[in-house]
Amino acid sequence: MSVSNAVGSARKSAVVGYLIAKGSFQETSPNLPMKIAVLCEANSANQAAVVSDPIFIPTSAQQVGQKFGYGSPAYMIARILFPLAGGGLDGIPVTFYPQAEAVGATAKVMTIQPVGIATGNATHTITIGGRTNVDSQSYDIPIVTGDTLVQISAKIANVLAAVIGCPATVTTNTYVSVLTTKWKGATADGMTVSVNTNNQAVGLSYNVATIQNGSGTPTNAVTTSLGLYGTEWNTITINSYGAVSAVMSALEAFNGRPDNTNPTGRYQGIVMKPTLAFTGTVLDDPSSISDARLDDCTIVLSPAPNSPGFAMEAAANHAFMVAKKAQNSPELDILNDKYPDMPSPLTLGSMASYDNRDLFVKKGCSTVDLVSGTYIVKDSVTTYHPIGEIPPQFAYTRDILIDWNIRYTYFLLEQENVIGKVLAKDEDSVSSQNIVKPKMWKQKLNNMFSDLTTRALIVDTAFSISSLSVSLNSTNPNRFDTVFSAKRSGVGRISATTAVMGFNFGSIN
Repeated sequence: MSVSNAVGSARKSAVVGYLIAKGSFQETSPNLPMKIAVLCEANSANQAAVVSDPIFIPTSAQQVGQKFGYGSPAYMIARILFPLAGGGLDGIPVTFYPQAEAVGATAKVMTIQPVGIATGNATHTITIGGRTNVDSQSYDIPIVTGDTLVQISAKIANVLAAVIGCPATVTTNTYVSVLTTKWKGATADGMTVSVNTNNQAVGLSYNVATIQNGSGTPTNAVTTSLGLYGTEWNTITINSYGAVSAVMSALEAFNGRPDNTNPTGRYQGIVMKPTLAFTGTVLDDPSSISDARLDDCTIVLSPAPNSPGFAMEAAANHAFMVAKKAQNSPELDILNDKYPDMPSPLTLGSMASYDNRDLFVKKGCSTVDLVSGTYIVKDSVTTYHPIGEIPPQFAYTRDILIDWNIRYTYFLLEQENVIGKVLAKDEDSVSSQNIVKPKMWKQKLNNMFSDLTTRALIVDTAFSISSLSVSLNSTNPNRFDTVFSAKRSGVGRISATTAVMGFNFGSIN
Protein backbone atom coordinates (compact mmCIF):
# COMPACT_ATOMS: atom_id res chain seq x y z
CA MET A 1 0.00 0.00 0.00
CA SER A 2 1.38 3.41 -0.99
CA VAL A 3 1.39 6.30 1.46
CA SER A 4 1.09 9.95 0.39
CA ASN A 5 3.66 12.46 1.62
CA ALA A 6 1.32 15.40 1.07
CA VAL A 7 0.62 15.55 4.80
CA GLY A 8 3.25 14.56 7.33
CA SER A 9 2.54 11.28 9.17
CA ALA A 10 2.87 13.04 12.54
CA ARG A 11 0.02 15.50 11.80
CA LYS A 12 -3.31 15.00 13.68
CA SER A 13 -5.45 18.11 13.10
CA ALA A 14 -7.96 18.07 10.23
CA VAL A 15 -6.39 19.27 6.98
CA VAL A 16 -6.33 18.46 3.27
CA GLY A 17 -3.02 17.98 1.50
CA TYR A 18 -2.22 17.48 -2.19
CA LEU A 19 1.31 17.04 -3.49
CA ILE A 20 2.37 17.30 -7.12
CA ALA A 21 5.48 15.15 -7.50
CA LYS A 22 7.88 14.74 -10.38
CA GLY A 23 7.29 11.59 -12.36
CA SER A 24 8.36 9.80 -15.51
CA PHE A 25 6.02 7.28 -17.10
CA GLN A 26 7.89 6.58 -20.31
CA GLU A 27 8.17 2.90 -19.37
CA THR A 28 4.52 2.44 -20.29
CA SER A 29 4.75 4.28 -23.62
CA PRO A 30 4.76 2.01 -26.66
CA ASN A 31 7.15 4.37 -28.46
CA LEU A 32 10.81 4.98 -27.80
CA PRO A 33 11.03 8.22 -25.78
CA MET A 34 12.92 10.91 -27.65
CA LYS A 35 15.70 12.81 -25.91
CA ILE A 36 17.55 15.74 -27.50
CA ALA A 37 21.16 16.68 -26.80
CA VAL A 38 22.48 20.06 -27.94
CA LEU A 39 26.17 20.69 -28.62
CA CYS A 40 26.64 24.44 -28.72
CA GLU A 41 28.48 27.58 -27.62
CA ALA A 42 27.66 30.25 -25.06
CA ASN A 43 28.27 33.96 -25.43
CA SER A 44 31.76 35.15 -24.57
CA ALA A 45 30.35 36.89 -21.50
CA ASN A 46 28.81 33.62 -20.29
CA GLN A 47 31.76 31.28 -20.68
CA ALA A 48 31.95 30.67 -16.92
CA ALA A 49 28.63 28.81 -17.08
CA VAL A 50 30.18 26.29 -19.46
CA VAL A 51 32.84 25.34 -16.95
CA SER A 52 30.61 25.32 -13.88
CA ASP A 53 27.66 23.49 -15.41
CA PRO A 54 28.61 21.30 -18.40
CA ILE A 55 25.17 19.68 -18.45
CA PHE A 56 22.06 21.87 -18.35
CA ILE A 57 18.43 20.75 -18.70
CA PRO A 58 16.10 23.70 -19.37
CA THR A 59 12.36 23.89 -19.94
CA SER A 60 12.31 27.25 -21.73
CA ALA A 61 14.39 29.39 -24.06
CA GLN A 62 14.48 32.05 -21.34
CA GLN A 63 16.39 29.73 -19.03
CA VAL A 64 18.93 29.08 -21.78
CA GLY A 65 19.27 32.80 -22.47
CA GLN A 66 19.87 33.54 -18.81
CA LYS A 67 22.44 30.76 -18.54
CA PHE A 68 24.37 30.99 -21.79
CA GLY A 69 23.45 34.45 -23.03
CA TYR A 70 20.66 35.80 -25.21
CA GLY A 71 21.60 35.74 -28.88
CA SER A 72 24.10 32.91 -28.33
CA PRO A 73 24.05 29.73 -30.44
CA ALA A 74 22.53 27.98 -27.41
CA TYR A 75 19.73 30.55 -27.29
CA MET A 76 19.07 30.53 -31.03
CA ILE A 77 18.57 26.76 -30.89
CA ALA A 78 16.48 26.96 -27.70
CA ARG A 79 14.05 29.50 -29.13
CA ILE A 80 13.27 27.03 -31.94
CA LEU A 81 12.85 24.10 -29.56
CA PHE A 82 10.88 26.16 -27.02
CA PRO A 83 8.97 28.76 -29.09
CA LEU A 84 7.35 31.61 -27.18
CA ALA A 85 4.15 31.09 -29.15
CA GLY A 86 3.84 27.52 -27.86
CA GLY A 87 3.60 24.31 -29.86
CA GLY A 88 7.04 23.16 -28.77
CA LEU A 89 8.40 19.75 -27.96
CA ASP A 90 5.48 18.61 -25.79
CA GLY A 91 7.68 17.49 -22.93
CA ILE A 92 10.53 15.88 -24.89
CA PRO A 93 13.55 16.44 -22.63
CA VAL A 94 16.43 18.56 -23.92
CA THR A 95 19.94 18.57 -22.47
CA PHE A 96 22.52 21.22 -23.34
CA TYR A 97 26.17 20.18 -23.47
CA PRO A 98 27.95 23.53 -24.04
CA GLN A 99 31.55 23.86 -25.21
CA ALA A 100 34.04 26.55 -24.21
CA GLU A 101 35.12 28.71 -27.13
CA ALA A 102 38.27 27.54 -28.90
CA VAL A 103 41.60 29.10 -28.02
CA GLY A 104 42.27 31.97 -30.40
CA ALA A 105 38.67 32.05 -31.66
CA THR A 106 37.42 35.31 -33.14
CA ALA A 107 34.03 36.98 -33.39
CA LYS A 108 32.56 38.21 -36.65
CA VAL A 109 32.61 41.98 -36.96
CA MET A 110 30.51 43.89 -39.50
CA THR A 111 29.77 47.54 -40.10
CA ILE A 112 26.72 49.47 -41.25
CA GLN A 113 27.51 52.88 -42.72
CA PRO A 114 24.59 55.14 -43.69
CA VAL A 115 25.12 57.54 -46.57
CA GLY A 116 23.16 60.79 -47.17
CA ILE A 117 20.76 62.95 -45.17
CA ALA A 118 17.16 62.01 -44.46
CA THR A 119 14.80 63.96 -46.67
CA GLY A 120 11.62 62.49 -45.22
CA ASN A 121 10.10 60.25 -42.61
CA ALA A 122 10.40 56.48 -43.11
CA THR A 123 11.02 53.15 -41.41
CA HIS A 124 14.14 51.28 -42.47
CA THR A 125 14.69 47.71 -41.35
CA ILE A 126 17.88 45.89 -40.49
CA THR A 127 17.94 42.17 -41.20
CA ILE A 128 20.32 40.06 -39.12
CA GLY A 129 20.64 36.37 -39.82
CA GLY A 130 17.67 36.60 -42.16
CA ARG A 131 15.42 37.96 -39.39
CA THR A 132 13.83 41.40 -39.11
CA ASN A 133 12.85 40.65 -35.52
CA VAL A 134 13.52 38.20 -32.73
CA ASP A 135 10.65 37.13 -30.50
CA SER A 136 8.51 40.06 -31.72
CA GLN A 137 11.23 42.65 -31.00
CA SER A 138 11.93 44.33 -34.33
CA TYR A 139 15.01 45.79 -35.96
CA ASP A 140 13.01 48.74 -37.38
CA ILE A 141 14.86 52.09 -37.50
CA PRO A 142 12.57 55.18 -37.36
CA ILE A 143 13.94 57.78 -39.77
CA VAL A 144 12.88 61.40 -39.35
CA THR A 145 13.37 64.27 -41.81
CA GLY A 146 16.74 65.89 -41.27
CA ASP A 147 18.34 62.96 -39.44
CA THR A 148 22.12 63.10 -39.80
CA LEU A 149 24.41 60.13 -40.21
CA VAL A 150 25.46 60.41 -36.57
CA GLN A 151 21.84 60.40 -35.44
CA ILE A 152 20.96 57.45 -37.67
CA SER A 153 23.92 55.44 -36.38
CA ALA A 154 22.85 56.18 -32.82
CA LYS A 155 19.34 54.95 -33.64
CA ILE A 156 20.76 51.76 -35.14
CA ALA A 157 22.73 51.11 -31.94
CA ASN A 158 19.72 51.79 -29.72
CA VAL A 159 17.36 49.58 -31.71
CA LEU A 160 19.72 46.61 -31.86
CA ALA A 161 20.57 46.91 -28.19
CA ALA A 162 16.84 46.79 -27.37
CA VAL A 163 16.42 43.38 -29.08
CA ILE A 164 17.50 41.01 -26.33
CA GLY A 165 17.87 38.03 -28.67
CA CYS A 166 20.05 39.88 -31.19
CA PRO A 167 23.18 37.81 -31.94
CA ALA A 168 25.42 40.90 -31.99
CA THR A 169 26.41 43.82 -29.82
CA VAL A 170 26.71 47.21 -31.50
CA THR A 171 28.88 50.26 -30.94
CA THR A 172 29.09 53.49 -32.93
CA ASN A 173 32.17 55.04 -34.40
CA THR A 174 31.01 58.53 -35.43
CA TYR A 175 28.59 57.54 -38.19
CA VAL A 176 29.51 53.88 -38.52
CA SER A 177 27.71 51.14 -36.54
CA VAL A 178 29.99 48.25 -35.61
CA LEU A 179 28.26 44.89 -35.03
CA THR A 180 30.20 42.17 -33.18
CA THR A 181 28.80 38.70 -32.58
CA LYS A 182 28.25 37.96 -28.91
CA TRP A 183 30.35 34.80 -29.18
CA LYS A 184 33.57 33.77 -30.88
CA GLY A 185 33.90 30.92 -33.34
CA ALA A 186 33.43 29.77 -36.90
CA THR A 187 29.69 29.54 -36.25
CA ALA A 188 29.67 33.32 -35.73
CA ASP A 189 30.80 33.72 -39.35
CA GLY A 190 27.30 32.69 -40.42
CA MET A 191 25.88 36.06 -39.35
CA THR A 192 24.49 38.01 -42.30
CA VAL A 193 23.42 41.67 -42.19
CA SER A 194 21.47 43.82 -44.63
CA VAL A 195 19.37 46.99 -44.54
CA ASN A 196 16.02 47.36 -46.29
CA THR A 197 14.72 50.88 -46.97
CA ASN A 198 11.27 49.38 -47.63
CA ASN A 199 11.00 51.35 -50.89
CA GLN A 200 11.33 54.61 -48.97
CA ALA A 201 14.99 55.55 -49.27
CA VAL A 202 14.31 59.24 -48.37
CA GLY A 203 17.82 60.19 -49.51
CA LEU A 204 19.62 57.42 -47.65
CA SER A 205 21.57 54.30 -48.54
CA TYR A 206 23.62 51.90 -46.45
CA ASN A 207 26.97 50.22 -46.96
CA VAL A 208 27.41 46.92 -45.14
CA ALA A 209 30.86 45.39 -44.84
CA THR A 210 32.66 42.58 -43.01
CA ILE A 211 35.87 43.64 -41.26
CA GLN A 212 36.57 40.41 -39.36
CA ASN A 213 35.47 36.82 -39.90
CA GLY A 214 34.45 34.47 -37.13
CA SER A 215 36.86 31.57 -36.65
CA GLY A 216 37.63 28.67 -34.33
CA THR A 217 35.87 25.39 -33.54
CA PRO A 218 36.21 23.61 -30.16
CA THR A 219 36.47 20.10 -31.63
CA ASN A 220 38.19 18.58 -28.59
CA ALA A 221 35.51 20.05 -26.33
CA VAL A 222 32.85 18.39 -28.48
CA THR A 223 34.51 15.02 -27.93
CA THR A 224 34.62 15.68 -24.18
CA SER A 225 30.92 16.58 -24.15
CA LEU A 226 29.99 13.40 -26.02
CA GLY A 227 31.66 11.46 -23.24
CA LEU A 228 29.16 13.02 -20.84
CA TYR A 229 26.27 11.21 -22.55
CA GLY A 230 27.13 8.20 -20.39
CA THR A 231 24.16 5.87 -20.03
CA GLU A 232 21.67 8.44 -21.31
CA TRP A 233 20.06 7.55 -24.61
CA ASN A 234 20.11 10.88 -26.39
CA THR A 235 18.33 9.73 -29.52
CA ILE A 236 18.84 13.08 -31.26
CA THR A 237 21.87 15.35 -31.22
CA ILE A 238 21.85 18.90 -32.54
CA ASN A 239 25.30 19.69 -33.85
CA SER A 240 25.45 23.50 -33.90
CA TYR A 241 28.88 23.55 -35.58
CA GLY A 242 27.62 22.72 -39.04
CA ALA A 243 29.49 20.63 -41.59
CA VAL A 244 32.92 20.92 -39.95
CA SER A 245 34.72 17.73 -40.92
CA ALA A 246 36.54 17.27 -37.60
CA VAL A 247 33.32 17.63 -35.61
CA MET A 248 31.42 15.24 -37.86
CA SER A 249 34.24 12.71 -37.58
CA ALA A 250 34.17 13.01 -33.78
CA LEU A 251 30.43 12.34 -33.80
CA GLU A 252 30.83 9.34 -36.11
CA ALA A 253 33.67 7.87 -34.03
CA PHE A 254 31.60 8.25 -30.86
CA ASN A 255 28.39 6.86 -32.33
CA GLY A 256 29.95 4.02 -34.32
CA ARG A 257 28.29 1.82 -36.92
CA PRO A 258 25.73 -1.01 -36.82
CA ASP A 259 27.09 -4.28 -38.11
CA ASN A 260 26.03 -7.93 -38.15
CA THR A 261 29.20 -9.14 -36.44
CA ASN A 262 31.21 -6.14 -35.22
CA PRO A 263 29.09 -3.12 -34.26
CA THR A 264 31.02 -0.19 -32.82
CA GLY A 265 30.48 2.81 -30.57
CA ARG A 266 26.94 3.37 -29.33
CA TYR A 267 25.74 0.59 -31.65
CA GLN A 268 27.55 -2.10 -29.67
CA GLY A 269 25.15 -4.74 -28.41
CA ILE A 270 25.89 -4.09 -24.75
CA VAL A 271 25.43 -0.32 -25.24
CA MET A 272 22.83 0.16 -27.99
CA LYS A 273 22.10 3.83 -27.37
CA PRO A 274 22.98 5.46 -30.71
CA THR A 275 22.11 8.96 -31.83
CA LEU A 276 21.27 10.88 -35.00
CA ALA A 277 23.39 14.04 -35.29
CA PHE A 278 21.51 16.78 -37.12
CA THR A 279 24.00 19.04 -38.84
CA GLY A 280 22.86 22.24 -40.54
CA THR A 281 24.02 23.68 -43.83
CA VAL A 282 22.97 26.68 -45.92
CA LEU A 283 25.00 25.65 -48.98
CA ASP A 284 23.25 25.57 -52.32
CA ASP A 285 24.51 22.03 -52.94
CA PRO A 286 25.74 20.24 -49.79
CA SER A 287 25.77 16.77 -51.37
CA SER A 288 29.58 16.66 -51.66
CA ILE A 289 29.71 16.73 -47.84
CA SER A 290 27.50 13.67 -47.46
CA ASP A 291 28.96 11.85 -50.44
CA ALA A 292 32.30 11.65 -48.64
CA ARG A 293 30.71 9.95 -45.59
CA LEU A 294 28.98 7.08 -47.33
CA ASP A 295 29.53 4.30 -44.74
CA ASP A 296 28.28 6.09 -41.61
CA CYS A 297 24.72 6.60 -40.42
CA THR A 298 25.34 9.25 -37.76
CA ILE A 299 25.26 12.60 -39.57
CA VAL A 300 21.94 13.91 -40.87
CA LEU A 301 22.54 16.95 -43.05
CA SER A 302 19.82 19.52 -42.39
CA PRO A 303 19.68 21.70 -45.49
CA ALA A 304 18.38 25.24 -45.77
CA PRO A 305 19.87 26.11 -49.17
CA ASN A 306 20.82 29.78 -49.60
CA SER A 307 19.17 30.78 -46.33
CA PRO A 308 20.48 34.01 -44.79
CA GLY A 309 20.00 32.35 -41.40
CA PHE A 310 22.47 30.35 -39.34
CA ALA A 311 23.20 26.73 -40.27
CA MET A 312 22.60 25.72 -36.64
CA GLU A 313 19.01 26.95 -36.95
CA ALA A 314 18.45 24.52 -39.83
CA ALA A 315 19.73 21.68 -37.63
CA ALA A 316 17.39 22.74 -34.81
CA ASN A 317 14.40 22.92 -37.16
CA HIS A 318 15.08 19.49 -38.66
CA ALA A 319 15.73 17.86 -35.27
CA PHE A 320 12.61 19.45 -33.79
CA MET A 321 10.44 17.98 -36.55
CA VAL A 322 11.92 14.48 -36.36
CA ALA A 323 11.75 14.37 -32.55
CA LYS A 324 8.07 15.30 -32.38
CA LYS A 325 7.08 12.89 -35.13
CA ALA A 326 9.10 10.01 -33.69
CA GLN A 327 7.78 10.64 -30.19
CA ASN A 328 4.14 10.49 -31.19
CA SER A 329 3.96 8.62 -34.51
CA PRO A 330 7.22 6.83 -35.30
CA GLU A 331 5.58 4.98 -38.16
CA LEU A 332 5.36 8.27 -40.06
CA ASP A 333 8.02 10.33 -41.83
CA ILE A 334 8.39 14.12 -41.90
CA LEU A 335 7.92 14.08 -45.67
CA ASN A 336 6.26 17.36 -46.76
CA ASP A 337 6.37 18.82 -43.23
CA LYS A 338 7.47 22.45 -42.83
CA TYR A 339 10.51 23.82 -41.05
CA PRO A 340 8.81 25.71 -38.20
CA ASP A 341 11.19 28.69 -37.97
CA MET A 342 13.90 29.10 -40.60
CA PRO A 343 14.74 32.27 -42.58
CA SER A 344 14.30 31.51 -46.26
CA PRO A 345 15.68 32.96 -49.50
CA LEU A 346 13.69 34.28 -52.45
CA THR A 347 14.70 31.27 -54.55
CA LEU A 348 15.80 27.79 -53.49
CA GLY A 349 18.60 27.22 -55.98
CA SER A 350 19.77 23.74 -56.97
CA MET A 351 17.28 21.82 -54.83
CA ALA A 352 14.38 23.38 -56.69
CA SER A 353 15.02 20.77 -59.38
CA TYR A 354 13.60 17.30 -58.71
CA ASP A 355 16.44 15.73 -60.69
CA ASN A 356 18.94 17.45 -58.38
CA ARG A 357 17.07 16.39 -55.25
CA ASP A 358 17.04 12.82 -56.54
CA LEU A 359 20.79 13.00 -57.12
CA PHE A 360 21.43 14.59 -53.72
CA VAL A 361 19.48 11.98 -51.74
CA LYS A 362 21.36 9.23 -53.54
CA LYS A 363 24.51 10.87 -52.17
CA GLY A 364 23.18 10.73 -48.62
CA CYS A 365 21.97 14.32 -48.43
CA SER A 366 18.59 15.32 -47.01
CA THR A 367 16.54 17.55 -49.30
CA VAL A 368 13.96 20.31 -49.07
CA ASP A 369 11.74 22.30 -51.38
CA LEU A 370 10.67 25.92 -50.99
CA VAL A 371 6.92 26.53 -51.06
CA SER A 372 5.41 29.97 -50.36
CA GLY A 373 8.61 31.05 -48.65
CA THR A 374 8.81 28.03 -46.34
CA TYR A 375 11.20 25.09 -46.46
CA ILE A 376 9.38 21.77 -46.95
CA VAL A 377 11.21 18.53 -46.17
CA LYS A 378 11.31 16.05 -49.02
CA ASP A 379 13.94 13.55 -47.81
CA SER A 380 15.30 13.10 -44.27
CA VAL A 381 18.33 10.84 -44.54
CA THR A 382 21.68 10.09 -42.97
CA THR A 383 24.84 10.17 -45.06
CA TYR A 384 24.70 6.34 -45.32
CA HIS A 385 24.83 5.16 -48.95
CA PRO A 386 27.43 2.36 -49.35
CA ILE A 387 28.39 1.50 -52.88
CA GLY A 388 26.32 -1.40 -54.18
CA GLU A 389 23.85 -1.56 -51.27
CA ILE A 390 20.39 -1.09 -52.78
CA PRO A 391 18.37 0.04 -50.97
CA PRO A 392 20.73 1.37 -48.29
CA GLN A 393 19.62 -0.11 -44.96
CA PHE A 394 20.32 2.88 -42.72
CA ALA A 395 19.54 5.82 -44.98
CA TYR A 396 16.18 7.25 -43.91
CA THR A 397 15.97 8.65 -40.39
CA ARG A 398 12.46 7.25 -40.09
CA ASP A 399 13.69 3.70 -40.79
CA ILE A 400 16.46 3.98 -38.21
CA LEU A 401 13.98 5.21 -35.62
CA ILE A 402 11.76 2.21 -36.37
CA ASP A 403 14.71 -0.08 -35.65
CA TRP A 404 15.25 1.73 -32.35
CA ASN A 405 11.56 1.49 -31.47
CA ILE A 406 11.64 -2.26 -32.01
CA ARG A 407 14.69 -2.47 -29.76
CA TYR A 408 12.88 -0.40 -27.09
CA THR A 409 9.74 -2.56 -27.22
CA TYR A 410 11.88 -5.69 -27.01
CA PHE A 411 13.91 -4.22 -24.13
CA LEU A 412 10.82 -3.59 -22.01
CA LEU A 413 9.59 -7.15 -22.55
CA GLU A 414 13.05 -8.54 -21.86
CA GLN A 415 13.39 -6.66 -18.58
CA GLU A 416 10.01 -7.91 -17.39
CA ASN A 417 10.09 -11.48 -18.61
CA VAL A 418 13.71 -12.63 -18.95
CA ILE A 419 16.20 -10.70 -16.86
CA GLY A 420 16.52 -12.21 -13.38
CA LYS A 421 14.17 -15.11 -14.15
CA VAL A 422 15.09 -18.75 -13.67
CA LEU A 423 15.81 -20.42 -17.02
CA ALA A 424 13.89 -23.64 -17.56
CA LYS A 425 13.45 -26.12 -20.39
CA ASP A 426 10.12 -26.31 -22.18
CA GLU A 427 9.49 -29.83 -20.87
CA ASP A 428 10.29 -29.01 -17.23
CA SER A 429 7.47 -29.04 -14.69
CA VAL A 430 8.16 -26.05 -12.43
CA SER A 431 5.89 -24.59 -9.75
CA SER A 432 7.71 -21.26 -9.41
CA GLN A 433 6.25 -18.29 -11.23
CA ASN A 434 9.67 -16.66 -11.59
CA ILE A 435 10.80 -18.70 -14.56
CA VAL A 436 11.13 -18.30 -18.29
CA LYS A 437 11.04 -21.09 -20.84
CA PRO A 438 11.86 -20.75 -24.55
CA LYS A 439 8.20 -21.37 -25.47
CA MET A 440 7.03 -18.75 -22.97
CA TRP A 441 9.40 -16.15 -24.41
CA LYS A 442 8.40 -17.11 -27.95
CA GLN A 443 4.77 -16.42 -27.11
CA LYS A 444 5.66 -12.99 -25.75
CA LEU A 445 7.62 -12.15 -28.88
CA ASN A 446 4.90 -13.45 -31.19
CA ASN A 447 2.56 -11.01 -29.48
CA MET A 448 5.20 -8.31 -29.87
CA PHE A 449 5.37 -8.91 -33.62
CA SER A 450 1.60 -8.59 -33.82
CA ASP A 451 1.74 -5.38 -31.81
CA LEU A 452 4.50 -3.91 -33.98
CA THR A 453 2.45 -4.70 -37.07
CA THR A 454 -0.61 -3.07 -35.53
CA ARG A 455 1.50 0.02 -34.84
CA ALA A 456 2.57 -0.02 -38.53
CA LEU A 457 6.24 -0.31 -37.63
CA ILE A 458 6.69 -3.67 -39.35
CA VAL A 459 4.79 -5.77 -41.87
CA ASP A 460 4.34 -9.52 -42.35
CA THR A 461 3.86 -10.77 -38.81
CA ALA A 462 4.01 -14.36 -40.02
CA PHE A 463 7.50 -13.79 -41.43
CA SER A 464 8.81 -12.58 -38.08
CA ILE A 465 7.12 -15.41 -36.20
CA SER A 466 8.62 -18.03 -38.53
CA SER A 467 12.06 -16.43 -38.23
CA LEU A 468 12.08 -16.54 -34.42
CA SER A 469 14.60 -18.77 -32.67
CA VAL A 470 14.81 -18.98 -28.87
CA SER A 471 17.08 -21.38 -27.02
CA LEU A 472 18.94 -22.03 -23.80
CA ASN A 473 22.64 -21.65 -24.44
CA SER A 474 24.53 -24.94 -24.69
CA THR A 475 27.67 -23.73 -22.88
CA ASN A 476 26.45 -21.00 -20.51
CA PRO A 477 23.60 -22.01 -18.17
CA ASN A 478 22.81 -18.36 -17.46
CA ARG A 479 22.35 -17.32 -21.08
CA PHE A 480 19.24 -17.05 -23.22
CA ASP A 481 19.70 -16.66 -27.02
CA THR A 482 17.09 -15.03 -29.22
CA VAL A 483 17.26 -14.35 -32.97
CA PHE A 484 14.51 -12.91 -35.15
CA SER A 485 13.96 -10.96 -38.34
CA ALA A 486 11.49 -8.21 -39.14
CA LYS A 487 10.45 -6.27 -42.22
CA ARG A 488 10.17 -2.51 -41.67
CA SER A 489 7.04 -0.92 -43.06
CA GLY A 490 7.51 1.41 -46.02
CA VAL A 491 6.36 4.97 -46.67
CA GLY A 492 4.70 6.26 -49.83
CA ARG A 493 7.54 8.44 -51.09
CA ILE A 494 6.93 7.96 -54.79
CA SER A 495 3.57 7.57 -56.51
CA ALA A 496 3.74 6.59 -60.17
CA THR A 497 0.57 6.40 -62.27
CA THR A 498 0.06 5.82 -65.98
CA ALA A 499 -3.23 7.02 -67.44
CA VAL A 500 -3.95 5.78 -70.97
CA MET A 501 -6.12 8.32 -72.84
CA GLY A 502 -7.72 8.21 -76.28
CA PHE A 503 -10.63 9.45 -78.39
CA ASN A 504 -14.07 7.94 -78.61
CA PHE A 505 -14.84 7.11 -82.24
CA GLY A 506 -18.14 5.97 -83.58
CA SER A 507 -18.56 2.37 -84.66
CA ILE A 508 -18.29 1.39 -88.31
CA ASN A 509 -21.33 -0.43 -89.64
